Amino acid sequence: MPTVTKNLLIINVLCFLGAMVARRYGVDLNDMLGLHFFLASDFNPAQLITYMFMHANFQHIFFNMFAVWMFGRTLEMVWGPKRFLFYYILCGIGAGLIQEAVYYFEYADIYKYSGVDIGTGITLSVGEFLNMQTTVGASGAVYAILLAFGMLFPNSEMFIFPIPMPIKAKYFVIGYAVLELVLGISGGDGIAHFAHLGGMLFGLVLIIYWRKKNGGGQQIYY
Repeated sequence: MPTVTKNLLIINVLCFLGAMVARRYGVDLNDMLGLHFFLASDFNPAQLITYMFMHANFQHIFFNMFAVWMFGRTLEMVWGPKRFLFYYILCGIGAGLIQEAVYYFEYADIYKYSGVDIGTGITLSVGEFLNMQTTVGASGAVYAILLAFGMLFPNSEMFIFPIPMPIKAKYFVIGYAVLELVLGISGGDGIAHFAHLGGMLFGLVLIIYWRKKNGGGQQIYY
């Protein structure tokens, strides 16, 4: 397994296990290192990096790391470790910035009200509501990896459960992007869908820049 891919898997798993242990001692690392709204009292700029190494539960980290292992190793072998790591981190940060924009629009939308009913009969102040907004996970970077794989290997055939036939990578990526957009607009499921799209957007811009600037990633693989 390529070095960067292997180390990303190790770091994410160690952070997940560390958060589990810390929780037993009353320390919430997901809250400390997760991404908060930039106007919230517990926001720290470093969270734009740390949030992508924290995960909410086993299912969350398993599927993210499975995607890193499955697709990231191929990208690292094509691009090399330095470019792949730069792509991963930058797209993760980009996803975080998009999520911050989402937080801001939510903030602007509710600011005119004195409080927010969160559906439990409890009304919170605007400040309390925003301090509850925390994003964790590598999904933004993972979706950028999926996009890059679809662009470099557009006609590679993939078997996706429960689809009974192979599907080309380019259609898989497009379908996922459309699904994330629909779910993001629908909202209410507690998943940062626009952060996923943000990771893909930053990945698209970076790949196009590399192709125009110095030929990086110009080849299309089949």
